[in-house]
Amino acid sequence: MTISIFDMFRVGVGPSSSHTVGPMRAARKFANRLVENGLLDKVHRLQIDLLGSLAATGIGHSTDQAVLLGLMLESPSEVDIDSIPATIKSIKENKIINLAKQHEVKFDYDTDLVFKPTVEDPYHTNTLLFKAFDKQGNILLQEKIYSVGGGFIETEEEAKAENKKLSYTMDKEPVSVPYPYSTARELINLCKKHNKTIAELVRENELSRKSNEEIDKQLDYIASVMDECLQRGLRNSEVLPGPLKVKRRAKTLFEKLKNSRLSLDQDPLQIIDWINAFALAVSEENAAGGRVVTAPTNGAAGVIPAVLAYYRTFVKGSSQEGIRNFLLTAGAIGALYKTNASISGAEVGCQGEIGVACSMAAAGLAAALGATNNQIENAAEIAMEHHLGLTCDPVAGQVQIPCIERNAVSAVKAVNSVRLAVQGDGSHYISLDQVIKTMLATGKDMKTKYKETSLGGLAVCIVEC
Repeated sequence: MTISIFDMFRVGVGPSSSHTVGPMRAARKFANRLVENGLLDKVHRLQIDLLGSLAATGIGHSTDQAVLLGLMLESPSEVDIDSIPATIKSIKENKIINLAKQHEVKFDYDTDLVFKPTVEDPYHTNTLLFKAFDKQGNILLQEKIYSVGGGFIETEEEAKAENKKLSYTMDKEPVSVPYPYSTARELINLCKKHNKTIAELVRENELSRKSNEEIDKQLDYIASVMDECLQRGLRNSEVLPGPLKVKRRAKTLFEKLKNSRLSLDQDPLQIIDWINAFALAVSEENAAGGRVVTAPTNGAAGVIPAVLAYYRTFVKGSSQEGIRNFLLTAGAIGALYKTNASISGAEVGCQGEIGVACSMAAAGLAAALGATNNQIENAAEIAMEHHLGLTCDPVAGQVQIPCIERNAVSAVKAVNSVRLAVQGDGSHYISLDQVIKTMLATGKDMKTKYKETSLGGLAVCIVEC
């Protein structure tokens, strides 16, 4: 497996990694291709088709805005979030887009951005088709790009390649690592053979790409962005954007907990309330289009930061090294899901997003607490086992209901999974590899209406009822 664990933690803009971050990167890639091929100045008109799930919930997930920003070479990690509304408004009103920040092109939002929810590409439901035309109406460049979950993208050529490499990976070329593995079993056996923890072995592999100092710097940066997002969420109280007018709850809950007359000794279950507040804070920031860390996706971005905050706040002896081991281990588990199954809600339902986040968080916390490798694997397995079959059915196509609460519930479930695992010796009947395989099979069996299309489940029940 050549996926870097840092590919599982990327800074991006909300509300969705597959519907916002991926499309922005896809559009940016297409714009850069025009520049690289010397075609930019010849472009007279653009047309972008959004297919399948991208079209079905594109507006609610800000896919339309992401595509326009990507064509202007904005990136999810660096775009000025506060300037987005004015930028999109200008494009819509003036019907001009500054392609690649170099060439102004006529662009009619109503006709040049085409939503085709009933058209599905056989490879992946999150499909973008870009076309650039010259003055005579001839196609200068056409490219199909897939947003395959977690912000990862694949071109049509990469999708067809036998040994395809994800366009989002940090590695420009395949990297040879000292301890290659592709399954959890191989990972655990390597750790046993070389007497290493999962975090130690993963760090050794990452040293093929970065120095120890660079690894620590990146890990600390990821943790800091997560915490900054969490703190913003605890301060903000405005109603979330979109037709549902969902009220934020994190700040109110946080204030109640700070001012509670009961101590943790008197009400031990307050810890659950704190975890809820942490997860709600991040998820609400994501729903508002704020900057988050996709871990492994935006829709599930609240789980790992909440469990990390639990570790920092309530675990005696928590440390910076513990946080680093948490992220190294969680990243390794996430990469296993990415390699052997999916982290796309549009492909396998929310079990592939919130379920994977819970599994990653459970493994990370177990590692930070000093659990054995077998206990870590057990914690990750327990967490996913009890998310199997979870549908992705966002109401009104917004990453709000049930997504925000789902992050809180799963963060608590991650902690409980660890507590169950560390009470045993690490032996268990169902392996992590088996549960990953089951998750993928379950996702394939799941009807399309339950996979990020808002055509089934809560998305329609709340209207019908």
